[in-house]
Amino acid sequence: MHPSSQRLRQARIAAGFATAKDAAASLRVNQNTWTSNENGNRPVSKKMAPVYAEKLGIDPGWLLYGEEQRERQPIDVPLVSWVSAGKLQQSEGVTPAQIETFVPVSNLPRGDWIALTVAGDSMNRIAPEGSIIIVNRADDALLNDRFYVFAAAGGEATFKQWRSDPRPMLRPYSTNLDHLAIPAAADEYYVVGRVRRIITDV
Repeated sequence: MHPSSQRLRQARIAAGFATAKDAAASLRVNQNTWTSNENGNRPVSKKMAPVYAEKLGIDPGWLLYGEEQRERQPIDVPLVSWVSAGKLQQSEGVTPAQIETFVPVSNLPRGDWIALTVAGDSMNRIAPEGSIIIVNRADDALLNDRFYVFAAAGGEATFKQWRSDPRPMLRPYSTNLDHLAIPAAADEYYVVGRVRRIITDV
């Protein structure tokens, strides 16, 4: 297998995608191209390297040649309230009035990022109360067992794990067994974005 194929697989796993199919669907890259690049049928080309690099938050030089990765400069991600998140529509940006503060975050790929502060213990196995979750509003492709912020038709936002079978459910990920999964009809919820990073104090 070509080294670039191995590095692409490594970057895909580090980004939290179980398969090349999942990554291609979520990041909107041609699935056949990704699969052939990753399995070694075709090495990653100079044309595709910047595409993968931008989507995965890596350096194209590392992907192609194994060069040392440079740390990306932090970007200021707007921290908004859950009320504001629930009212956001997919085509709308965050307004200054909705921003409580900014959170500097390094090494994020291109996206439409917001930050939220976790309240409650329904997701405390990965995000204890008070954690900050970094959400990519540009990533709304639902993948089983991944974590998303959803908004109900009434404007309430919730942070849950997605599961599509045997029926669509928004599941808690908690040590508190009082939290129950929520049935998710297609017309009741829309995806605010995928949670891609969690910042928490220890």
